[in-house]
Amino acid sequence: MIKPLADRVLIKMVEAEETTKSGIILSSGSKEKPQIAEVVAVGPGGEKDGKEVKMYIKEGDKVIINKYSGTEVKYEGTEYTIVKQEDVLAIVE
Repeated sequence: MIKPLADRVLIKMVEAEETTKSGIILSSGSKEKPQIAEVVAVGPGGEKDGKEVKMYIKEGDKVIINKYSGTEVKYEGTEYTIVKQEDVLAIVE
């Protein structure tokens, strides 16, 4: 198991949909990198610039992240990304 440190969040990208809302089927070449991810694990928080960093994201949340942020890792055949909490733009409800 990967346990993120400090204000880091371990996420797994959600697969992009194959069709648009209007029913148009997308070819694999026209798909963009998905930006919605599921939170797998959350670090304990910590201190940044002398201030406490509280973790407001929790395991199981669906989040939107910056397009090219984070560090990609492959663990036991599954691809994950580790991002800082500040790289999370929104929580999807």
